[in-house]
This record gives sequence, C-alpha cells and structure tokens, in this order.
Amino acid sequence: MRTYHLQTLGTVDGIVHRDSEPRPEPGPRDIVVRVRAVSLNKRDLLILKGTYPLKAVPDVIPVSDGAGEVVAVGGEVTRFKVGDRVMGTYFPNWRDGRITAAQFDQPGASLSGMLAEYVRLDQEAAVRVPDHLTWEEAACLPCAGVTAWHALTGGEPLLPGQTVLTLGTGALSLFVVRFAKALGAEVIATTSSAAKADRLKALGADHVVNYVENPEWGAAVRELTGGRGADLVVETNGPETIEQSMRASALYSQIVLLITGSPRRSGIEISNAAYAASLATIRRVFVGSRTHFEAMNRAVSLHGIRPVIDRVFGLDEVHEAFRYYEGGTAFGKVVISMA
Repeated sequence: MRTYHLQTLGTVDGIVHRDSEPRPEPGPRDIVVRVRAVSLNKRDLLILKGTYPLKAVPDVIPVSDGAGEVVAVGGEVTRFKVGDRVMGTYFPNWRDGRITAAQFDQPGASLSGMLAEYVRLDQEAAVRVPDHLTWEEAACLPCAGVTAWHALTGGEPLLPGQTVLTLGTGALSLFVVRFAKALGAEVIATTSSAAKADRLKALGADHVVNYVENPEWGAAVRELTGGRGADLVVETNGPETIEQSMRASALYSQIVLLITGSPRRSGIEISNAAYAASLATIRRVFVGSRTHFEAMNRAVSLHGIRPVIDRVFGLDEVHEAFRYYEGGTAFGKVVISMA
C-alpha cells in the first residue's frame, strides 16, 4: 500500500512517500480502514516543525484526521462491520469523561496517523460517518469539528438566544458559527475583510466585526449586544486577542481558550481594568472525547451540517497540500483525497 512518513522534521520535504508498505491486518478487536480522505490541521504543521508539545515518534505516518471504509474486522469486533463508513478519533484512548495523562496519545504524533491507503484502528477509536457527508467532508470533523462542539457544549449550557463570539475564519471558527446557530445562539464573528464577512454571514453569522477597521473590537461587540457582551467567546488566538475577548464578554460569560502561544507573545496577559470588569470563566479545551464526537455527529446529521472545504488535493499532491495550508489563506479545510 501507499503511505507517507514524517522522516525529517522542519520541512514539508521531510514527508516521504513509500509504496511498498504491507497492508495491515486486524487484531481481535481491530478494524482495517481503506482511507478515502484526510484533512490538515494546525497541529500537523506544528508536529512537522517539531514545536508541538507531543513529539512525533520516528518515521510516523502523519495527520490525525481521516475517514474511510471498513474493509476487515477482527474476530471480537462488535461495533462495526465490513462496508461501514468511519472516522478515526483524535484521542483513540479517550472515550468519555475528563482526559487523563494516559490518554494523550494521538495519531500523527505518538501513534501512526491517517495518511496511508489503509490503517488499523481499535474498534473503540472510530465513529460512524453521518450519512449525508462525502468522504472529504467527513475527514474534516475529528479535530476542528469536535473542538468547536466541545467548546460550545462542554461548560455551562449554551441557551437559545445567548450570544457566541468567534474569532477569524479558520476552519474551527467556521464550525463554531454553524454549530452555535444550530444550538439557537446569536453569532458574532470577527474578520479582516469584507469578502470574508460576506461568507461568514452566508454561513449564519448574525453580525461580523472587522478587527482591522475596529482594533478595539471588544467595544464593537458590546455595542452589538446592547452593552451586555457575548455570553460565550471561542478564543482561538490566545495572547494576541485575549484582552479584547475579555472586554467583549458579558459579566458571567465563558471564554473558551483553545490556543495559548504565539510567535510574538509567550503568555496570556489581561489588563487589570478588563479583568476587574468581568466575572468571566476562562476554560481550556483540547479537542474532545469520543462521546463529544458522537454527540456532534448527531447534531451534524439532524441539521444537515456540512464542513466548509477550501480546496481538495490528490494523493500525489501531499506536499502541495501542506504548503498551501501552511500559507494561511484557506477559508475552511484543506483536504487530501485518497480515493
């Protein structure tokens, strides 16, 4: 079978192609999946550069997110059968509850990833693909989709009519817009361009604030909410934007912090004035469990939600896909089709 391996850190060229790897066979509780599509996430670039907190094992198969068809099952498998459409989970050992240090292993880092024609998964480390999704769409869900869902549903309940603020137009933020609307929330998004603002509104955002034209965009969010502020902020930038996120927040809001580092700032800083004016709870989220994934899939199916895909590359275009994603211009997910 064809596989890709992270042979050398630091450069996209360090990902090497092989076409003579043996196809995996299932253990008693394993399934073998013919991978049809994978999608890229920021963590894949961080692993490639050697800056991700969880270091990659030598020669690892990269990429965490993928979807495909079950082609073989072990003798003790009860959750799936040959022909089922499945997605791998981001944390194969995290089923439910709070994550523990023993559950941190991830595909594409400490475990073999999805960038191969066939992969072997424990039956507990996969979930079913919603029927209406294509392979490419399904491959977008395991990291960005689950993180967005967990951010919205993992803390105090988000009630219909409350306001959610999401930042930028990364794939995760686009999922937040779709999921928040499905949950009955009013959505405010930030962006840097009128063209992106139009696309955010087409996805369901009720209001869009241009943070280039409004550097103090926290005040703009408060104005849009009649001075009250956002009930939940999905904070995807951390050090660069946390001050304005705090100023945009309602008195008893939730700020869900997804990223804690940046090239320019090494830590989170909030002014005394912003912090003293709020009783917000700051909550850290790191993707989610299989239970989060399955709950999200029910919502995706019920509302017919489809991920936003910017561009699809072929299996012979892996390096091009990584370089395009690294460029940071994508509106939505970058996908590699394996079909």
